[in-house]
Amino acid sequence: MALNEIMRPALAASHFRAACSNCDLRELCLPIDLTDDEMQRLEMLSHHKSNFPAGGYLYRSGDHFKSLYAIRSGSFKTRILHDDGREQVTGFLMAGEIIGLDAISTDTHTCEAVAMEASEVCELPFAKLEALSREIPSLQRHLYKIMSHEIVRDQGIMLLLGSMRAEERLAAFLLNLSQRNAVHGMPPTRFTLRMSRLEIGSYLGMKLETVSRTLSHFQEEGLIRVKARAIEILALSRLREVMEKP
Repeated sequence: MALNEIMRPALAASHFRAACSNCDLRELCLPIDLTDDEMQRLEMLSHHKSNFPAGGYLYRSGDHFKSLYAIRSGSFKTRILHDDGREQVTGFLMAGEIIGLDAISTDTHTCEAVAMEASEVCELPFAKLEALSREIPSLQRHLYKIMSHEIVRDQGIMLLLGSMRAEERLAAFLLNLSQRNAVHGMPPTRFTLRMSRLEIGSYLGMKLETVSRTLSHFQEEGLIRVKARAIEILALSRLREVMEKP
């Protein structure tokens, strides 16, 4: 696992002191109805935090499953590498989301998780989390919701790849990012793509040229404004209409 450069002890101590109860993202990755005592017990479980530079590996395919990870800052992509070296991107995850769910059923990670920018995660040892969730029903329900969301997300990807035109796929992708930004308290119509156009194409089953051409078409139609990786959605309702065209 690739980690960032070792930080000076004084800096590390102050940087990693933030607890779940003080975290700005607690309502995104934790149940909102935990008591103070339950929150303290969870904080004891998730005290370990790690930093990753852009390109750093959170875990690799084949690694033994030990923990889930709450992304505290930054973003990650999950990918599978084919035998010929080609990359298949399987997901993009941002701050406030949980990563590592792919390995629960097999105890082995089936993909790689790579930081797309400087990122920080809170480690949640799964055996301890599972035991604690049996004692805290609201935590158990929250874990079930997270896993259910993952299933729904996978079904959505299958729909994208199986039945949508290129324009519909990219519109759905941008609208999804917009919605997730809104949930995370960030501007829903202005964001920076942390992933490359090649990675977007891999995820959506589109060629790089098609991604670039479709973004340009959206800009010409006045739906978005593009500047390098900066995206501004100018017409949310019209972008949604792209999804509804027969």
